[in-house]
Amino acid sequence: MDKQLQKKPWWKKHLKWLIGGGIFICWSIYFIAFADHRSQVKVDANRVTVSTVELDDFQDYISVTATVEPIKTIFLDAIEGGRVEGILLEEGSMVKVGDAIAQLSNTNLILEISNNEANVARAINELRTARLQMEMNAMELQNQIVQLEGDLFIQKRKYDNSRAFYREGLIAEDEYLRDKTSYEASLRQMNLLKESFMRDSIYRGIQIQTLERSAERMEQNQGIIRQRLDNLTIKAPVTGQLAALNLEEGQVISYGTRIGKVNILDEFKLKAEVDEHYISRTRKGLKASCQFPNGTIDAEVSKIYAEVKEGKFTVDLEFDNSNRQNLRIGQTSHVKLELGNSSKALLLPRGSFFQSTGGQWVFVLNKDRTAAYKRQVSIGRQNPRYFEVLDGLEAGEEVITSGYEIFGDNEVVVLN
Repeated sequence: MDKQLQKKPWWKKHLKWLIGGGIFICWSIYFIAFADHRSQVKVDANRVTVSTVELDDFQDYISVTATVEPIKTIFLDAIEGGRVEGILLEEGSMVKVGDAIAQLSNTNLILEISNNEANVARAINELRTARLQMEMNAMELQNQIVQLEGDLFIQKRKYDNSRAFYREGLIAEDEYLRDKTSYEASLRQMNLLKESFMRDSIYRGIQIQTLERSAERMEQNQGIIRQRLDNLTIKAPVTGQLAALNLEEGQVISYGTRIGKVNILDEFKLKAEVDEHYISRTRKGLKASCQFPNGTIDAEVSKIYAEVKEGKFTVDLEFDNSNRQNLRIGQTSHVKLELGNSSKALLLPRGSFFQSTGGQWVFVLNKDRTAAYKRQVSIGRQNPRYFEVLDGLEAGEEVITSGYEIFGDNEVVVLN
């Protein structure tokens, strides 16, 4: 007899498909829920630079290039205009105060000075003549007083005799009264003359003082006028080096023309340009270390120029010691300018990644160094070697510090 076969359930017939579908669904759920969907880029590990975050002392300094300059420069300006007749010293020569550098000529100035001297001499002579005349008038007035005093003495004696004779009745009353009137009139005249002489003496004294001061001023002006002739010889105002001389023989220059400069070489200073980013942190007295071929010289900021040009401002630095005999004007130095004291901090080596991110984020490697992930960070101070990390990283973590241009906008870098 034939046995009736039982049909297999449909799920047994398609069991392998059901298992496969279940696995696919589970994988899909896992991929959607847990897989990393961030954009990735694969990069050869040899094309990137990896640096380690360290906990160490952060030295707050910047590195700038400075140029040696004289401590002071005195400019040469023409005090008088004229034609250059001769150049007595060459550019670069060492000069002392008063050394003649160039000789000018000016015919018009000579004529003008001669006329002025004649006018001054004439005015002084006129003043002296007026003073002499005043003194002669005073002597004449004194002679009048002396003569009048003699006449008054005679008249007084005559008046005294007349008064005595009149009392005895020896002379008439008219004669007595005439002698009395004559004496009293002479006495009043004498008093007026003496009062006038006293007033004239005071006035004359004031006038003489005024004339003497005027004569003195004129003589001083005459000395100044003569000095103008001396100014035709251009002389060194200080001891130093004639650094520049913009003159040619036969050249005609006018008053105030800048013709050169003298550098004082007793001391030197450094002039450096600093990025405007540090203008708020730069102040007088900041210490600096200056590298020269013969060694290191300490200096400090002595002057800050407020004007900013092309993103930089200028500072002057003066040396702290005298060990600088071998310095030359125009020589350059690498200067380490200290902006603050050292302190413990997380340090990230500098790299070109900063140009792409502005220090706002970096790529941090995972522990097995197979991939790097984008992470937000906070960068504080910086020096030529390190960035100060304020937040987002820990000591020992590794960061890609080379340029990020090849990574595009991806958030994960897979290292091959």
